[in-house]
Amino acid sequence: MSNSYTKAAFCILMSPADATMLSLAVKAIGILDTVSDDEDLKLSFDALGVRFGEVFPAKGPNAFGSFLDLIDDPAHPSLGCDIDIEEPGTEGLCSVTFSGEQVEIEVIARLIFTACKSALPCAFEWAHGMDRLRVGEFGGGCVVITAAGIDYHNTRDILDRVITRTIADPDEAVDGFVLALADQEHGLSFWNNDHGFGRLGLATVFSEDEATRFDKPIAHTEPEWLAMPAPLAFS
Repeated sequence: MSNSYTKAAFCILMSPADATMLSLAVKAIGILDTVSDDEDLKLSFDALGVRFGEVFPAKGPNAFGSFLDLIDDPAHPSLGCDIDIEEPGTEGLCSVTFSGEQVEIEVIARLIFTACKSALPCAFEWAHGMDRLRVGEFGGGCVVITAAGIDYHNTRDILDRVITRTIADPDEAVDGFVLALADQEHGLSFWNNDHGFGRLGLATVFSEDEATRFDKPIAHTEPEWLAMPAPLAFS
């Protein structure tokens, strides 16, 4: 037999109020691990305070329903890590350290996104491995959390992407296409599905299949597809 690990150790800054929410989340995990009676759960939920109830409102008869939505296995709720909260610093923010060898990556990401808005945007890295050298059992990744949502990236996808780019024809647009419109006065502008033509930084990136099926908007000249260059990180 062998043991597998999903390790992480990272620190982010947040408001004292959000740091308090993390400490309440840890208490909630403990409650769910030891209390099963519905009435006792409701009393314990109320004892966590008004703000906890606002962030994680009850769902019908299930007081902890919204909180359990964060958890991968509600029958065995866990964060898989220790959370160490320091006193506010000179800027009024708390340094919060997450560390563990069985970190529930998606649970932690969802918790930060839901309860720690003052920490956004933020990101953290994680690593996966085993105590035996088994092929395909090692890797890692990172999580990027913004007000818009959560993005997960792992080394397997990054490796596949690098290999694809290495063997692909440089003109195949591994990273997709943008729709460009040329104007004699303003130069190039680029299509965004929400706002129309504008600057490149807001452009919608299409896959080859999406570009083929896309109905180009009518403009004073014919918009043209341009291949996205490889990002510097993968050059």
